[in-house]
Amino acid sequence: MKRRKRTEILIQGNPDLAKDFADEIIRYYPCQELVAPRYGLTMIKMRETAKNSLFYVGEVLITEAKVEIHEQIGTGIVVGMNETLAKQLAIIDAAYQANLPETKKWEGRLLDAEQSIIQEKAQKQAELFETKVNFETMDV
Repeated sequence: MKRRKRTEILIQGNPDLAKDFADEIIRYYPCQELVAPRYGLTMIKMRETAKNSLFYVGEVLITEAKVEIHEQIGTGIVVGMNETLAKQLAIIDAAYQANLPETKKWEGRLLDAEQSIIQEKAQKQAELFETKVNFETMDV
């Protein structure tokens, strides 16, 4: 699984999943904190559809952290003020960078979490469609 997809699942899914993964790594491996969780700003890019060009919409507050496990650096960046999740993401990223054996067992749980997220989004979308007004059937 690619880093981007894995990170999206960990951020959007159950927060206990990232906690479980990070705790498992910390239990068995020494983890050196390179950059403690800190706040920052980053520019958000958008694609303008007519000209197909990139432009910056504005800045967003992020929390970032960096850790090192087995000489591999992991980075965790999350939108908003969430120091705990940023550090957990950094630990998980470093574990994948170091090809630790624990990461092989996580694939199934990540895929299950992805399916749960998809179902939740579909349910919310269905709820929104129930409230949709059909103006063609309204009397004039």
